[in-house]
Amino acid sequence: MDIIKKLTEELGINEWQTVKAVELIDEGNTIPFIARYRKEATGSLDDVQLRELYERLDYLRRFEERKEEIRAAIEGQGKLTDEIVAALEAAQTLNELEDVYLPYKQKRKTRASVARERGLEPLALMIFACEAEYDPSILKAAEDFVDEEKEVSDVEAALAGACDIIAEDIAQNATFRKVIREGSARLGELTSSAAKEEDSVYAMYYNYAEPVNKVRSHRYLAIARGEREEFLKVSLKVPEETVYAYLEREIITNKDSEAAPYLRETIKDAYKRLIAPAIEREIRADLLETASDGAIDVFASNLRGLLMQPPVRGKVVMGYDPGYRTGCKLAVVDETGKVLETAVIYPTKPYERIEESRRKVVDLIRRHGVDVISIGNGTASRESEQFIADTIKTIPQDVKYVVVSEAGASVYSASKLAQDEFPDFDVTERSAVSIARRLIDPLAELVKIEPKAIGVGQYQHDMQPKKLDFALGGVVEDCVNGVGVELNTASHSLLSYVAGISAACAKNIVKYREEKGAFKNREELKKVSRLGDKVFEQCAGFLLVSGGEEILDCTGVHPESYTAARGLLRMFDYTEDDVRAMRLGGLSGKVAREGAASVAEKLGIGEPTLIDICTELEKPGRDPRDGLPAPVLRADVMSFDDLKEGMELRGTVRNVVDFGAFVDIGVHQDGLLHISEIADKFVKHPSDVLTVGDVINVKVKSIDKAKHRIGLTMRSDKN
Repeated sequence: MDIIKKLTEELGINEWQTVKAVELIDEGNTIPFIARYRKEATGSLDDVQLRELYERLDYLRRFEERKEEIRAAIEGQGKLTDEIVAALEAAQTLNELEDVYLPYKQKRKTRASVARERGLEPLALMIFACEAEYDPSILKAAEDFVDEEKEVSDVEAALAGACDIIAEDIAQNATFRKVIREGSARLGELTSSAAKEEDSVYAMYYNYAEPVNKVRSHRYLAIARGEREEFLKVSLKVPEETVYAYLEREIITNKDSEAAPYLRETIKDAYKRLIAPAIEREIRADLLETASDGAIDVFASNLRGLLMQPPVRGKVVMGYDPGYRTGCKLAVVDETGKVLETAVIYPTKPYERIEESRRKVVDLIRRHGVDVISIGNGTASRESEQFIADTIKTIPQDVKYVVVSEAGASVYSASKLAQDEFPDFDVTERSAVSIARRLIDPLAELVKIEPKAIGVGQYQHDMQPKKLDFALGGVVEDCVNGVGVELNTASHSLLSYVAGISAACAKNIVKYREEKGAFKNREELKKVSRLGDKVFEQCAGFLLVSGGEEILDCTGVHPESYTAARGLLRMFDYTEDDVRAMRLGGLSGKVAREGAASVAEKLGIGEPTLIDICTELEKPGRDPRDGLPAPVLRADVMSFDDLKEGMELRGTVRNVVDFGAFVDIGVHQDGLLHISEIADKFVKHPSDVLTVGDVINVKVKSIDKAKHRIGLTMRSDKN
């Protein structure tokens, strides 16, 4: 297989782009570095394309390795033929490779292997030969194989053993398996029924049937989980007569032969006992892999949206972790996330010390100048929101609140990282701090939590851990490097996601900072233990040094392009002071008028790099999240009973799934925006339109008080 050619076709890019991207990956360059600083080499392939290329490259290389292993194994048996070599080269999937290898695998004891040990293989070959050349009495021929010592007691036993050999040969025929697999996937029907008489969340699948090629990913994941939890019996139904007809056409050349009836029964046995169960396992594995890949894509998209929510800058925030018996934990943090004070109040059951709690909250607001209260959406959140809404009505200060997802906060607060960060705090205090910091800088706080614990996926616990971790880790890495990291304030957990920096190296950076003081420039990174030239090349452009000796260190311009950047400034009569004072707003326009190609050539760089340098110089230290809609801050609470059909509301997308999106509209019950209600036009997948963190206008379409469900719409009234 020509891997470069296949990657080029699959990704729809030019072959030279594929060649260069593979070279850069093989040289040990990270995806963020290639995407950002090697655009000329790859034709500006972005991080998503590069990760897809990387994943497929890894798969195809493993495929080729397995092909060579199989070729060597068959050759070692002295059975490698031109036909087998051609079959291996023609294989496009691992299943097809394994089909070719199947007859040559070391096998456990089977009915066919026992029959071969009893000397019945010549009889099996004779039955086939009867079809093509001659037609002696099969019964008479079988008499010669009766042998009490070999446990072949009579003619029927001899024929049964011979047919077992034929059945295994049929089942191991790679062509037969491929045709039947493809036909089963095309014509098969997935069915499920109740495994026990008990109501459950899987009740809708108690009498379910759907063509295999029509099954939606989220439905299959639900069915697979229902089967694992023993609520469902699941099977694949295939039109057996169609399979039998195909095999008979291929195998029985003479329908009037005495061998024909034996072969017909053997074909049925081969299919029911050997082929069908294997094909069902393969098809269901493919369904699960496809569904899992889709779910991982949705999870990754949701995670990206959550991580890239805009920070609430310049605000003092009170984190509020709701609770009942153990009280509600408070943590006030300043604009940088530094903890100013913690407290515990008891406004909820069983204590309901409302006035005492209110006095403490008001006191904290006044003494620290709290601007926003960030309330976790877990246990007792509803009562806590009402308490806070009532409290801020009683004070003159302009204080707002927002309800944030606290998914993963408990995971973080009990982690070693949290213990190291706040050794004198208990678990609940750390959780309140995390809830506050999620508002100040969602990315910096959420990277401390294992991505799959953040809670914006569906069926994440059913995914292949390695594949899920690869996808989610890639999203976090892309987000961190896309935003950039302040070298002198970042935690080691945040630094560990910067391109090229390992967890050990991140800790060394923090250790150096603590011992030597703040970094004065990027070059100083080279003094950090275990941070060599290659690591510096990968990470330097993503690490920002604000207020340092070198103005370019607070931009996304890579040190390798500093000479070009200074040349660009001189070319248009700018100075570094102009960069500091942010007086380069017209730089891109001047470059365009001069001709980007001409300017790039004079500076000895490519046009993509020139454009990036212009962008960075015009807005040094820019944050790509600043252009996104800010979180919805509230001053009053609304209850489920306040909702009316037709009511227009502003909400925040909390989760995107295959069938729609869940939207927080401020009533402690997310509304469902079904895929059919997202737009007036057809929407293939909700993620094509919506992202976690989006602030959108919705209308209440339906209210089900009994089931506490809210239906939302974004469609116009005229449709």
